[in-house]
Amino acid sequence: MSGHPRVAVAAPNAAAADAGVRVAAEGGNAVDAAIAATLVTMVNEIGVVSPASGGFVTLQVAGGDAVTIDGWVEMPGRGLPPEAFGRGVWDVTTDYGGGTTTTVGHGSVATPGGLKALALAHARSGKAPWREVVQPAIDVAREGFPLSRTSGYYLGFTHEIIFGWHQPSHRVVHDDDGTVIKAGSTVIIPELAEALELIARDGAETLYTGELAQLLIRDMAENDGILTAEDLAAYEAVVRPALTVRQNGWRLATNPPPAVGGVAIAAMLALLDGVPADGGWSPSELERLIDVQHAVFGRRLAELDAEDLRQLEGQKLLDLASAGDLRALTSPSTATVSVVDDEGDACAITVSSGYGSGVLTPGTGIWLNNALGEQELLHGGPHSLAPGTRLTSNMAPSVARRDSDGAVLAISSPGSDRIPTAIAQVYALYTHGGLPLTEAVEHPRLHVRVRDDVVVDYEDDLSVAGATSLPTRPMPPHSMYFGGVAAAFWEPADGLTAVGDPRRTGAVAVSPVD
Repeated sequence: MSGHPRVAVAAPNAAAADAGVRVAAEGGNAVDAAIAATLVTMVNEIGVVSPASGGFVTLQVAGGDAVTIDGWVEMPGRGLPPEAFGRGVWDVTTDYGGGTTTTVGHGSVATPGGLKALALAHARSGKAPWREVVQPAIDVAREGFPLSRTSGYYLGFTHEIIFGWHQPSHRVVHDDDGTVIKAGSTVIIPELAEALELIARDGAETLYTGELAQLLIRDMAENDGILTAEDLAAYEAVVRPALTVRQNGWRLATNPPPAVGGVAIAAMLALLDGVPADGGWSPSELERLIDVQHAVFGRRLAELDAEDLRQLEGQKLLDLASAGDLRALTSPSTATVSVVDDEGDACAITVSSGYGSGVLTPGTGIWLNNALGEQELLHGGPHSLAPGTRLTSNMAPSVARRDSDGAVLAISSPGSDRIPTAIAQVYALYTHGGLPLTEAVEHPRLHVRVRDDVVVDYEDDLSVAGATSLPTRPMPPHSMYFGGVAAAFWEPADGLTAVGDPRRTGAVAVSPVD
């Protein structure tokens, strides 16, 4: 065992975190560990993510430049006649999240890219054999797993209306008497274990041109779906140089355009340069935080003074921030994994299946996304984009390196339009304000919500009175609304640390010392 990298893993659940440590013990690095943890999450976070998710991987291996691998979803429909569009979809409204309307059905499924992104990250920067990286997910699917609190909560709202209309899906999320499965109950999906065996044997390609692809395409063609064999075969994950912010002796690398989440983080951090100066937010710094979020989300950047604008990377970042609609661009059904190792590698991954299409492809055990049904993403309707168009996203998995000693941080969060504000606040509190990482994650947060109106949402243990003239909305401390930051850190002096967010049911694990 000795001589292998040790890792710190922050993941949505204990099985995922343990998978990362296991793969590192078998010779993997932070990238392998993050992929293994993500694959387990795709198995056991039912209703949240699946192997047919989209996602992003941001990674930096020691000595290399940071990159983001874009495995986000695309608009399908290549080769179909015009009359094929507009079918296979219907809207559903649930009480989840205070009331959510989304579009489901076979026609709501976008071309998934998450698995391709994981495979490309492994091929570029992994060390362990692919089969070993996939094996923990196979084991979890075959042996069964307890339904998580997050999944149990979500299924409580959606088990009939989203996950109950398609018979293969209904069978998995309900007991024999038709009662929805509860958190803690054991779930076994044998077909998913078999699908993962194919993924381990044939690589991600099986979902795009192989046996799994054939099963997806057959079901799509029979049920008015618009995902075609041509769409799957044409899909490629894209490697992009990460968007980098240099401050306080740190270099933060985050998700670049065409996604907008990383742009929002970069813009906010540039405008918060050196804030907070010491520990938490002073009253004037809190006012600054609110003004900066309002500027970035409200695209009011031109109203800030010239001194502020100089802190951005010139006009480029301004143009990027104002080009994307930074409002609700990913559903709450998002999962994140952050991993570092003691050789200086860092990897952060965020994946999402939207709210779920309800389709469980027969013969695969794999639930499909409803990324075309996220109405805040596709204002023109589920089939309004040209086939092959990559959708936009607020996801922003990020890694950072400290210049002085090579320390590395991996940081990511779920939470729709709160992803950029959660990451930016934790990062600023840690690297600008000097708070310990755990305290920075646990510190109260706020979020300037810009929709039809503007409201400052804040955790009520944060004193915002007098800090803004905008309307405010207090929420309970450590509210799930404000994301769920997963952070992993390594520094040469003190070693490995993993931090989960009390706002979510996350888990952390650190490799034992040999």
